[in-house]
Amino acid sequence: MRSSILFSTWAAGLAQAYTVTNVDLFMFKNIDPIMLPGQYTSHMHSFFGSDAVNINTTTSAELQKGCSTAENPNDFSAYWVPTLYLVQNGTHTPIKPMRFSAYYEKLNEAEIAIPQDFRSVAGNATAQSQSGVEDKAGIEWFCEGDPSEDKDEAAFPTSTCSTHLQTLLLFHDCVNPDTLESAYSQNPHYYSNYGDNWCPNDMKRIPQPRFSIRYDLRSLLPDGWEGQPPLELACGSSYCTHGDFINGWLLEAAENMLADPTKYEFFAVDGPKGEYNAGSVCGAENAKDSDPTHGTSDYAESVRMMKTSAAMKRHLAKHRRWA
Repeated sequence: MRSSILFSTWAAGLAQAYTVTNVDLFMFKNIDPIMLPGQYTSHMHSFFGSDAVNINTTTSAELQKGCSTAENPNDFSAYWVPTLYLVQNGTHTPIKPMRFSAYYEKLNEAEIAIPQDFRSVAGNATAQSQSGVEDKAGIEWFCEGDPSEDKDEAAFPTSTCSTHLQTLLLFHDCVNPDTLESAYSQNPHYYSNYGDNWCPNDMKRIPQPRFSIRYDLRSLLPDGWEGQPPLELACGSSYCTHGDFINGWLLEAAENMLADPTKYEFFAVDGPKGEYNAGSVCGAENAKDSDPTHGTSDYAESVRMMKTSAAMKRHLAKHRRWA
């Protein structure tokens, strides 16, 4: 059944301002600077945006020194999601998205611009069923343009997509500007510690990021599929869908998102580097891994590195008990 969150988002989009930038993939890598800083032990992720991202990235300024693959030349954000694999005969082949779009919604409801150094994670990387999926993240997998299917919202479609396989996820739209802690907005009628802005009392509304990712599987699976498709996310099943975001928008452009509170449709966000659709100032094709001698882009090697790390942690824990 189609997500009520998704439906309300689309319906509300008719009366809410938004902007969007398409962002090219530039690497697969087994890092996650938000959840596993300083380590090369993450499951594989697909990275989009600023190529300055590495295992220790924490600030917007760091990202703004890189080459960004975003269509909007003022966006140096880092975006990443677990890599989607085609699994056949025991082999995992990474699938490059046909299009990755970063939407920023509810611009006319935002109170402040997305702060510099803001970081956010949407979804539950350990979820293995619909019950483990974060409801407010609005995660859904579906075939773009095809009739809706009666299935778990976060499950892969059970029959061939006539066009693109698509997934969506929503990020936090409330932030404490001092601590950068964040949350989803909630109806204050049901939550006593939420204010009229639908945010916790110490937080402000910001533009809400949303990932929209499309995969074209028609050449990879020319005969299509019925039932469970031969697909797997690096974190496991489709239910573990999640996304990570570190804000890299130039300050002037981030503030420009809020420039016209009367706008109730697409809003072009220009900035110091040019107009909203001018493309990468460095050439998206020139973006590359800033740390190519560490970590891996190979699935089997990433699994080995995760297992080695887990074994080492058990070994150290055992020695600490006997120390």
